[in-house]
Amino acid sequence: MSSWPTEIRLSKDRRTLHVSFEDGASYALAAELLRVESPSAEVQGHGPTQKKTVPGKANVQIIAIEPVGHYAVKLGFDDMHDTGIYGWDYLRELGEQGEAKMQAYLDALAEKGLSREPVRRG
Repeated sequence: MSSWPTEIRLSKDRRTLHVSFEDGASYALAAELLRVESPSAEVQGHGPTQKKTVPGKANVQIIAIEPVGHYAVKLGFDDMHDTGIYGWDYLRELGEQGEAKMQAYLDALAEKGLSREPVRRG
């Protein structure tokens, strides 16, 4: 494992996870990015061609952070998704490549006619 966090902190509005690493790198990861790039099989599928584009997560919040051994955290979101285990290297990857990953997500939504905004009920 090449990345080791020194701090993981959730913002008061629960929409940003701040992660700092021992080499001084620090990232503010949006809850939306973390949710739509969840490492869970539900999002990633079981192979590169099975990845899901998850719409409606612009306002998602993180409601739980649980340690998983010494190698990861499990995040729980207010849409009840909680099966992703985020290893330290994956959190760093999201920090380093978050902008590109978010743009790819936005492109995928547009291509499929989907929206970041939640579906309004009622």
